[in-house]
Order: sequence, then C-alpha cells, then structure tokens
Amino acid sequence: MLAIDLKFRRAQFVLAARAQIEPGTTGICGPSGCGKSTLLALIAGLLRPQEGSIRFGDQTLADSTTRAFLPAWKRHFGLVFQDGQLFPHLSVRDNLLYGYRRLEPGARRFELGHVTSLLEIEPLLERRPVQLSGGERSRVALGRALLYSPRLLLMDEPLSALDDRLKQQILPFLKRVRDETRIPMLYVTHSMAEVDYLADRVLRMENGTLS
Repeated sequence: MLAIDLKFRRAQFVLAARAQIEPGTTGICGPSGCGKSTLLALIAGLLRPQEGSIRFGDQTLADSTTRAFLPAWKRHFGLVFQDGQLFPHLSVRDNLLYGYRRLEPGARRFELGHVTSLLEIEPLLERRPVQLSGGERSRVALGRALLYSPRLLLMDEPLSALDDRLKQQILPFLKRVRDETRIPMLYVTHSMAEVDYLADRVLRMENGTLS
C-alpha cells in the first residue's frame, strides 16, 4: 500500500526510512526527537524528501530522481495532530464539516450523523473548541479527519496531551474507528501500550532510522 525509501536532512539530523506498509493500522513507535513526526509530515506532503521516493498504491507521491512531488492537498490523507488544531472561531459542527464541504458529493464516504454517533459527540455540535475538554477536542479532530473521507489516516501523537484517564476513554473510540471504517492508519506515538492496543503491526524508530 505505502512504499517508503527516503532520506531527509535538517541541520545535523538525518532521517532514513525504508518500509513497505500494508493496509490496516501500523504503529510507529520511538522516543521523542527520533523523527516520527518528521516522517509523518513527509508522508503527508508537508515536507519533501531530498533523496528517495514515497508511493501510495500505484501513485508516486514524491521521487527525487524525477523531481515528482504531489502536494499535501492532492494526496487526500487525513492528519490528526496531538493538539487537535481545531479552528477556534468555528463551531464543532463547522469544524467537522470543514473538509467534507470541499469534497464532491460522490467522494464522501461518511456522513455527519454516522461520525458523530461513532465518536459520541452529538451533544457538542453547537459548542466552540474553547468549551471542550481535551478528550472532546481529540474526538472532534478525529471526526473532522474522517469526514474528509481520507485514503489514509495519519495520527501524530493524538493522545500525548491527555492524562491517563482521558486516554483510557479515547482509545476505545480509536479502536471503533479502526474496526468500523477500515481506513488504513499510521499511528505515531512513544507509547507502546497504545500501539499494543490498536496496531496490527509496529515499526520502531530510533535516531532517525525506521526499522
């Protein structure tokens, strides 16, 4: 599904990654600063590798040899950050529908009612992000990504800002998303407990090297 063979340099840091990632949920685990988030940004199209290639199915996302590069907005991947990055001036409803409204009707795999029921966020629709708890913001950010009907869901430490009680509330929702939507996921975290709970397979990252 996803083929990575690349190098990326930033100052003294060098990231080298080679992997064939199959459908399902793949955990990418390693300590802080090892390059996990940088790898996700490369896959998302937020960064461009200086060497090598990234392919998704039969589509080339980046290739240094041919200088091919598909920008992030054309990759149609969903990205969930650790702080949610909700739009503060929009209601929860409008945050959820931000990407959905930009899709052609035929490209929409999920509807608002389905996602809000799946994540149990129906009572939050008219609130603003400032009125949400950390766990609620995490669920809304995940719902926004799902309603974009992504080909691949990229999750960058989505629970790192939450305490253990909230993590135990959110993890079952992530498992439901995995089981009910069947969207392929890359789940980046430093927590082995999270990937043990969610992932079909785990890749380790250490000092910029993926293995």
